[in-house]
Amino acid sequence: QVQLVESGGGLVQSGGSLRLSCAASGRTFSTYAMAWFRQPPGKERELVASISPSGITYYADSVKGRFTISRDNAKNTLSLQMNSLKPEDTAVYACAARLPSRDYDKIRSYDYWGQGTQVTVSS
Repeated sequence: QVQLVESGGGLVQSGGSLRLSCAASGRTFSTYAMAWFRQPPGKERELVASISPSGITYYADSVKGRFTISRDNAKNTLSLQMNSLKPEDTAVYACAARLPSRDYDKIRSYDYWGQGTQVTVSS
């Protein structure tokens, strides 16, 4: 079992940066594929970025070139560096873990979720 706890959310002006972190418990973090999802107000949850155990990454088109997902398996930590933030990036961001064999873009593939952290970008 994996427990996930996010941190680093907050309020930032448009064009600013934030770095989200996700601390994972358990000895098997390195074997899981990880991802960041977000849920904007009144909208459905969407995949932001994903990273495999070996470091292969995927980004949604809306964040490509602005966000960077990374992981430190030695520290059981997942990160999301967010630059050039826009008001439309405002959402609750949550990290999630799945078995590598499952589809990266399906919410149902993810077995473990953090509680989420609020990111608000003002214009």
